[in-house]
Amino acid sequence: MPTQKLYVGAKLRSIRTRLGLTQKDFAAKLGISLPYLNQMENNNRPLSTAVLMGLAQDFGVDVTELSASDTDRLVSDMREALADPLFTDDQPNLADLRLAAANAPTLAHAFLALHRAYRQTHERLASLDEALGQAPSTTASPWEEVRDFFHYTDNYIDAVDRAAERFATRATGDLAAHTSAVLADRGITIRHAAGEGVRAYDPATKVLTLSPQAAPETQRFQLLHQYALLGQHDLIEATLDLARFQTDTAREIARIGMANYFAGACLMPYARFAEAAQDTRHDLERLSITFSASIEQIAHRLSTLQRPGAKGIPFFFARVDQAGTVTKRHSATRLQFARFGGACPLWNVHQAFETPGRFLRQLAETPDGARYVILARDVSKSGGAWGRPTRRYAISLGCEVRHAASLVYSDDLDLSAAPQPIGISCRICERQGCHQRAVPPLERQLTVDPNRRGTLPYEVAP
Repeated sequence: MPTQKLYVGAKLRSIRTRLGLTQKDFAAKLGISLPYLNQMENNNRPLSTAVLMGLAQDFGVDVTELSASDTDRLVSDMREALADPLFTDDQPNLADLRLAAANAPTLAHAFLALHRAYRQTHERLASLDEALGQAPSTTASPWEEVRDFFHYTDNYIDAVDRAAERFATRATGDLAAHTSAVLADRGITIRHAAGEGVRAYDPATKVLTLSPQAAPETQRFQLLHQYALLGQHDLIEATLDLARFQTDTAREIARIGMANYFAGACLMPYARFAEAAQDTRHDLERLSITFSASIEQIAHRLSTLQRPGAKGIPFFFARVDQAGTVTKRHSATRLQFARFGGACPLWNVHQAFETPGRFLRQLAETPDGARYVILARDVSKSGGAWGRPTRRYAISLGCEVRHAASLVYSDDLDLSAAPQPIGISCRICERQGCHQRAVPPLERQLTVDPNRRGTLPYEVAP
């Protein structure tokens, strides 16, 4: 049962609507009065223990769905958007943002979409080289739209995940061999030949070409990816229909994302992977060997274990390039990532580039007081031949300290030590004495004294 009051009226309404019940019928089935249900749906009252038990027992609702994670995520995104210099006066306070996220999540999403469209148009106009000859876009970029779709589904797509688990369960012996046989039954020829990419499929000849220069786990992943596009076409298209993307380009990007999701879920079937993660205490290297997957694939999969009724430890996962840009991000925790700009420089993920092949550990604390155990490691991706560039990234995986006992990496780590203060984005970070601050926080007054100079040329008012 929750340890704090839950004001989740929007989610309660969503559950009732999904069940196809009126307020009157829903209240009767829960054994409460109609006015009481109305008050809870409008966040005038918190969810009672009796209602939580009724939702779980009578309707099979996973009560963890009613956590405040979506609200926290929306609040974090709105705070960062409102830190834009566009909003200089009459800034809503944190309490107002929480009310908006809890009571009107659809409106909050619409505000974020509008601000994203503004930023895109503003940035294109600010760069003449890019803007010349191009009409400013007034919609979200397809890439951002797809990333937000996965972000707000907790990076877990139930129907696709379960279909992948069923496919992997039916495999006898090696999964790659099984997939090759299934594709062969569909008249598809698989060959290995060097080319410009790791995978190429010709629909006319039904020839699938995989690069022999790619790592074995990459070849296996691409084989499953291609099967997903062909063998799970109807499921993926139905899922894309439900997402209602604004552009065909966004839909195409999401289709690739769905196929990647299916491939990852095949390599690491949910129930078996979750059990192994628990048994190994989330040892990424042991899991990598067990499931013949890369360290990055293992870390990403750990962040997707959000199946209702069988959730794993809530992790956040991110991949960062050498410029500090977050190229992949997902958080099932309260910690959220900057939507604009680079990641906090105090985050240990940046140091991973300096220590290739090693895991770095960090005990960190965000401005809201939450503490995390964070792992970081570099992940280089070879070009496959002499002279071809190596792509270098670093990944980060973390969870709140309260889950530290379930991590092998927390052994001999002093959890009582002073944590490293980290943030999300300098412009919304409220820390006053950060020596790595890049820009002033936009929600705080600054004091500038020409006769004094500290670490920064200004001081942030409390």
